[in-house]
Amino acid sequence: MPATASTRQTRATRTTLRRGIVAAAALPLLIGALASCGYGSEAKKDEPKAADAAATNGAKLSASEVRIGYFPNLTHATALVGLQEGLIEKELNGTKIKPQSFNAGPSEIEALNGGSLDIGFIGPSPSINGYVKSKGSNLRIISGSASGGVKLVVNPDKIKTLDDLKGKKIATPQKGNTQDVAFLNWISEKGWKVDPESGKGDVSVVRTDNKVTPDAFKQGSIDGAWVPEPTASKLVSDGGSVLLDETALWPDKKFVITNIIVSQKFLKEHPDVVEAVLRGTVKTNDWIHANQDKAKASANAKLQADSGKALDAKIIDPAWPGIAITDDPLASTLKTQSEWAVKAKLIEEPDLAGIYDLTLLNKVLKAAGKPEVSDAGLGAK
Repeated sequence: MPATASTRQTRATRTTLRRGIVAAAALPLLIGALASCGYGSEAKKDEPKAADAAATNGAKLSASEVRIGYFPNLTHATALVGLQEGLIEKELNGTKIKPQSFNAGPSEIEALNGGSLDIGFIGPSPSINGYVKSKGSNLRIISGSASGGVKLVVNPDKIKTLDDLKGKKIATPQKGNTQDVAFLNWISEKGWKVDPESGKGDVSVVRTDNKVTPDAFKQGSIDGAWVPEPTASKLVSDGGSVLLDETALWPDKKFVITNIIVSQKFLKEHPDVVEAVLRGTVKTNDWIHANQDKAKASANAKLQADSGKALDAKIIDPAWPGIAITDDPLASTLKTQSEWAVKAKLIEEPDLAGIYDLTLLNKVLKAAGKPEVSDAGLGAK
């Protein structure tokens, strides 16, 4: 039976609809293909050379979540940038990161020991204290993160030379923390006496939270501070003067300021997750070295997201170059810092054998064509 004009019109309409549906279904595939070639708006030409096959196409990792702790300090730039840019998460193949920000080493160690934290960025002194107090059972140092970034900043009207510190009030962040130990050792080498518990002596060592130190400095209740960045540069912006950069006291001008630690339980149960995190931190450090200005901006963006306020350019610009980002834990310098804490009578002679386990880090470094790093004889057996 011959088709009527109405029938032909209906068939044409159906054909057009079918073609439209097929085209619409194909459109996401085309967009995805373009994006994967770098043509889409999602492509970022400055991203690192993307995650490897293990991170993108491999099997799911053994944990659904990893809890990572860090401080809102520029000396924790690996964590700030790695989290902000998604460079650590990219290696985890679906394992979610639960970030946790801390203001002091003891609270982060407590979280790790209490089972509410898996991996943390932290200074050497809390690492030592946490390891010793648990008799070597609760943590391992698995990587370095940063060196340097600590300065002695003073009121230039009151202190013009290092000898002028005698009789003055100088702040450190906390009794027994990394900067406190370094300053007490420096005082001792000057031949001056200070009680490590009270901080009283030839120099008054005033233990003051880094958040409070700038106000205390402006009010004149302290005459200076031995502090990490960005607190040091905040003091300079308030009229302080850098009297000493701690890097000058160390061989090769390197000393560990930030480690990466892990719960031994988490390391034993989820080594694949720990290795993935370390791939992320190594790639983050590479990206920081290759993109200094962008990395500085990224770290500042993370600080703003965490605290609600970014650092002013007059603070972050001078602070950033003084921090050396590194995968190397600089284990020999941690050993020295431990000796300083013993000398200051803040801790007893510790047994640090086994505090490091750099097996996974060295595996990651080797795969990336980088040299392996040393545990200075303090590795897990």
